[in-house]
Amino acid sequence: MIPGWQIMIIIALYFGVLMFISHLTSKGADNKTFFTAGKSSPWYVVAFGMVGVLLSGVTFLSVPGLVEGKQFSYLQMVMGNVVGYILIAFILLPLYYKMNLTSIYEYLGVRFGPQTRKTGSFFFLLSRIIGASFRLFLVALVLHELVAGQYNIPFAVTVAVTIALIWVYTYRGGIKTVVWTDTLQTGFMVIALIAFLWWLSSQLGGVTEAFSSISEKGLNKTFFFDFSDPRSFVQNFISGIFITLVMNGLDQDIMQKNLTCKNVGEAKKNMISLSAVFLVVNILFMFLGAMLTIYAQNTGLGVEKDTLFLGVAKSAPTYLFVLFLLGVIAAAYSSADSALTSLTTSFCVDFMNLDSKTPGERELIRKRVHVAFSVILLIVILVFSNINDKSVIVQLFKAAGYTYGPLLGFFAFGMLTKCKVSDRLIPIVGIACPIISYGLNYFSKELLNGYQIGFEILLVNGALTFLMMFLCNKGK
Repeated sequence: MIPGWQIMIIIALYFGVLMFISHLTSKGADNKTFFTAGKSSPWYVVAFGMVGVLLSGVTFLSVPGLVEGKQFSYLQMVMGNVVGYILIAFILLPLYYKMNLTSIYEYLGVRFGPQTRKTGSFFFLLSRIIGASFRLFLVALVLHELVAGQYNIPFAVTVAVTIALIWVYTYRGGIKTVVWTDTLQTGFMVIALIAFLWWLSSQLGGVTEAFSSISEKGLNKTFFFDFSDPRSFVQNFISGIFITLVMNGLDQDIMQKNLTCKNVGEAKKNMISLSAVFLVVNILFMFLGAMLTIYAQNTGLGVEKDTLFLGVAKSAPTYLFVLFLLGVIAAAYSSADSALTSLTTSFCVDFMNLDSKTPGERELIRKRVHVAFSVILLIVILVFSNINDKSVIVQLFKAAGYTYGPLLGFFAFGMLTKCKVSDRLIPIVGIACPIISYGLNYFSKELLNGYQIGFEILLVNGALTFLMMFLCNKGK
């Protein structure tokens, strides 16, 4: 492994490139540029850049470690994801473009009223703050261990500098800058992935021998049809569809990039091509995980599953370690920069009533909100760092997923019925349904004769929200 000071130089050069892209993309930037990139983003650039956002640092570091215990079963969910992306392309994107939305939760305001809009936006904000902080926290730990920790620099300083750098290159151009920086960062991730696959195959005797070893050990088994098995195809495939619909199609972070395309036709091209690239990249990650597992077994490298990739990278040739480092940074920042931008956009548009403000006031509000969310992310990450039990942090991350259930229910009710609701009651519905769903999940083994609810809790949560909205029904 190379010395910490050399890693710092690499990181500095990397951010120098990001700052240069920010300079080019933020000339003459205003709120329209920050929120929608002026509807001028090429669809193929958006599609490629979004791959890095969807993978994130958690995927880059942790997914390869899943293969030893779960084989290629994760691909069953990815197949469901692909179907979900196609449904987004042909159902949700036409609606968003027809209404010319900046925040997708504006739809809830038009359909039901301001309280429903704010409730939907609030759940997005809560989910994205916790989710983005969790992902950035895990990657910050790796960067701190590799660099700052060697010089006794406090973890808080590592995190503060990390977020400050994100703020610097996004504060002017916003989503327009993010679209292009994400493309660069996805490129680094893919290069690192392919380079490690090539090196590992050579260490295992060549591509053919590596594939034979993977097959002999049964690591490439993909389909599981025992319904009681958490790896069951039906559960994972269906969950993959709805997770994508909700956590992508009903998520401002992901949809904001799609809404920067010139028109709905280009947005559809973006989403369909994204699904294809996403599938291919995840297949490569599965093979990477299998090769890492075999390599670690053959060399006696004692590393835990979640740190498998990091452990092998430390023992790899220097150029590979540099690529791994760039891949980790790219994975973290492609997720964090878009999260910060979408949080700012959603809060400004859904809560701050910008239409009633002058252009100067709108820009000042947006800049202040951008700073505020940077500070919030910093605080949440530092809270995570002071929780000694990592399982608690994981549970907090999972709990944030419950807040997507109401979004599923709100949008489904709006699109599948013509009923109106008592808008003032919707915040109560939004709070009650995740709590009830959590209780059902916690006691599912007792209530369902040993069956443990998994990802499908999202459907349960959404169905409960849908049902409770009927109770708030005011007719057509």
